Amino acid sequence: MNGANLSGDVVIVGLGPAGRALAYRCAQRGLRVVAIDKHPFRTWTPTYGAWTDELPSWLGPSALAAVAVRPSAFGTREWKIERDYAVFTTAGLQQELSLDACTVVQGSAIRLGAGVVRLADGRHIYGRVVIDARGVREPRAPQQTAFGIVVPEETADPLLEGRSAWFMDWRQPAKLAAMAAPSFLYAIPLGGGATLLEETCLAGQPPLGFAELRARLQSRLSAHGVAVTGAEPVERVRFAVCMPASTRSPQGVLAIGSRGGILHPATGYSVAASLSVADLLADAIAFRTNPRAILWPLSARLVYALRERGLASFLRLSPTDIPAFFDAFFALPVPLQRSYLSGRTDVTGLVTAMRRIFTASPWPARRQLAAGVMRPELH
Repeated sequence: MNGANLSGDVVIVGLGPAGRALAYRCAQRGLRVVAIDKHPFRTWTPTYGAWTDELPSWLGPSALAAVAVRPSAFGTREWKIERDYAVFTTAGLQQELSLDACTVVQGSAIRLGAGVVRLADGRHIYGRVVIDARGVREPRAPQQTAFGIVVPEETADPLLEGRSAWFMDWRQPAKLAAMAAPSFLYAIPLGGGATLLEETCLAGQPPLGFAELRARLQSRLSAHGVAVTGAEPVERVRFAVCMPASTRSPQGVLAIGSRGGILHPATGYSVAASLSVADLLADAIAFRTNPRAILWPLSARLVYALRERGLASFLRLSPTDIPAFFDAFFALPVPLQRSYLSGRTDVTGLVTAMRRIFTASPWPARRQLAAGVMRPELH
């Protein structure tokens, strides 16, 4: 809908997964929602995934394209992860997060402030609560990059060899083993007989470029005797894995999603967390309590700060230490893995997980991990 100035209980700028989830859950509570985006009805193109035990109970099965049961990981040895990993169908997820009960405005927000959003065409949108869900584009911050292709599942068989998925495989072909910046294979089912094969730089400053990742993926495929035509659908991923101070939202505006620090700074995952916090925020808005206090209690702020230090530590590791680092992580009991990856307020679980990873790491890696915690210079 386009028109004159509008008002609502909540104005949400940005309709990626975080903004759309909050708009949907607020509308479910009878709140008047105005949702603003440059292209509000475009189909999302990234492949989104999440652990099934992170998903909110209200999310219907039509949002999922496939579930990998007990996917595998490889550091210096293979690990079976005792959690199931879901891949979303973007069209299904968007349908589940319906905007039918919202007022949708196509436009570009040029100024956000307490209670008001100004659009490029001169309109003003007023709301009791203003939410900034526009994401982060910050080239100076550590970045996650990936280059992938979508292939028939039979083409991917030589890499998977009966496994449901590779959550991450840090092995490299021999000629790549000594490269300065490591990358891993992310190989997951997409449903409908298709598999995504993606070479991923988990975090880099600067990150690996698409051309380098493409060459590494091709070398990996060649090493397994996998032939591709070059006409396969391609996915390119690039985003900041932490929230630089320069991108923070103005006073009186609550940022969510990657802009609001919901994105995990050590892994880049944010969709499941954004879905999970949508109800907390919707309830806070509906009951006129402080949504910022609900989203960021002291425990959540401590967890985020520790995860930023975890990212700083990871960036200091040498390429030869990274596979062993992930061996230490996947050796953790599942509850501690969940604390590290998913628990936004579990300070005790996160500290325990980080301590166990540290003590299980070789001494050269321990020095770098400790230095990252003490001097977390990310941007």
